Amino acid sequence: MAAPGNSVGSAQAQAPDTPAPSPLPTGRGIELVLLAFAAVLVTGALALVEANQEQELTRALLYVGAAYLGLFTAAHLAVRRWAPYADPLILPSVALLNGLGLVMIHRLDLASSDRAALLGSDAPSALLGRQVAWTTIGLALFVAVLAIVRDHRVLSRYAYTAGFAGLILLALPGLLPSSISEVNGAKLWIRFGGVGLQPGEFAKILLIVFFAAFLVQKRELFSTAGRRVLGMELPRARDLAPLLVAWGLSVGVLVFERDLGTSLLFFGIVLVLLYAATERVSWLIIGLSFFVAGSVIAYNLFNHVRVRVQIWLDPFADFSGSGYQIGQALFGLGTGGVGGTGLGAGRPDLVPYAESDFIWSSLGEELGLIGLAAILIVYLVLITRGLRSALAVRDSFGKLLATGLSFAMAMQIFVVIGGVTKLIPLTGLTLPFLSYGGSSLVANYALVALLLRISNAARAPLTRRPAHPQPPLAEASTELVQRPASGQAGRP
Repeated sequence: MAAPGNSVGSAQAQAPDTPAPSPLPTGRGIELVLLAFAAVLVTGALALVEANQEQELTRALLYVGAAYLGLFTAAHLAVRRWAPYADPLILPSVALLNGLGLVMIHRLDLASSDRAALLGSDAPSALLGRQVAWTTIGLALFVAVLAIVRDHRVLSRYAYTAGFAGLILLALPGLLPSSISEVNGAKLWIRFGGVGLQPGEFAKILLIVFFAAFLVQKRELFSTAGRRVLGMELPRARDLAPLLVAWGLSVGVLVFERDLGTSLLFFGIVLVLLYAATERVSWLIIGLSFFVAGSVIAYNLFNHVRVRVQIWLDPFADFSGSGYQIGQALFGLGTGGVGGTGLGAGRPDLVPYAESDFIWSSLGEELGLIGLAAILIVYLVLITRGLRSALAVRDSFGKLLATGLSFAMAMQIFVVIGGVTKLIPLTGLTLPFLSYGGSSLVANYALVALLLRISNAARAPLTRRPAHPQPPLAEASTELVQRPASGQAGRP
């Protein structure tokens, strides 16, 4: 006889594994409501700018508002179509940041037109239309990535191809003639006619894919303990090759392309991925030691690095020359104070490159500390949701990929804001989704599409579950079954 509560018949009656019902996505309504809220904020901000600058509402408000609403409605439908379980806060955060960038670029366009009218010269070409066009291209790439990359794990198969392509894109501007690659002393561009692209923005994503897949394959190698020094297990000398390669490439970018920001960003990404893969603090200490040594060498050997540091230490020593840009930005932030002057009521156009490198000071002057804090919170939501996806996804490659993509954005935000506020030397990078510029905007939309793909994999339910989950073998109870009589053994 079977033990009480454990009958043979009940065990045999259990159904085999059957597909579990897939719950409906819970984020579609939240995402749509937040996108509508972002559209209201952006439209209201555009109306305030025009009311303060033009004393009337122009057709530009209608065109930009309609384009913004149509583009992000299409993006929302694409996310719900190809990544229905993706985090519902990522796309609205990006939409709000992109919209605020369009507002400030439009505000600076109006200021440029007013200045040209006062001087009796022709008005410069408006940047707003170009930025809307770049936003369209970026969202088209965003949709294409979602539609083509149905499983982020497929990218690991092309890791070495991605790494090779990333290195080519990173090195290409430094190898081309200065006539088509150099702007303001930095060789970052490839220009054909009136269109310019920064290949390094796309190289960043490709190299993150490569290092994420490489570290997953070689994790045991990098986790092998070497000598123990001061309570830390240092890696073996022969395992330092990836960090040395990253350090060498960063110095190469600094030397041949004269770009401090990309050099710092690239090395920081590799260092964080090494730490995330091995969970060993010794990698951080060794990497920071390499960074300090490289900084000292760069300061002593390269004049452009030395000038950046001197401007950072005292921008007012040469206020009418090299320190003018950062000096005016600091004056603008001081003018804005806590509450800001109001949209359209400040003078952010006095800062050179106010629409790109220094859009943070433009926003700070007119929105004040409160507005800047709100924008930082939106950035923080975007980054933390990316890191949350890294924690929730089930595969190691997805974890490292989402970590690298999220940290790349966080690092870029810190470097740009730190440079504008004189916390660190200026680097020349642009704020994601806020600053004017095509390459950064398009590349960051591809980055966000990959984050949404990983988030969808992390939040999606498992496709098959047991109808009646069985306990582990070690915890299963013992059943006593009566042996059938010998005369009945052969009967059915």
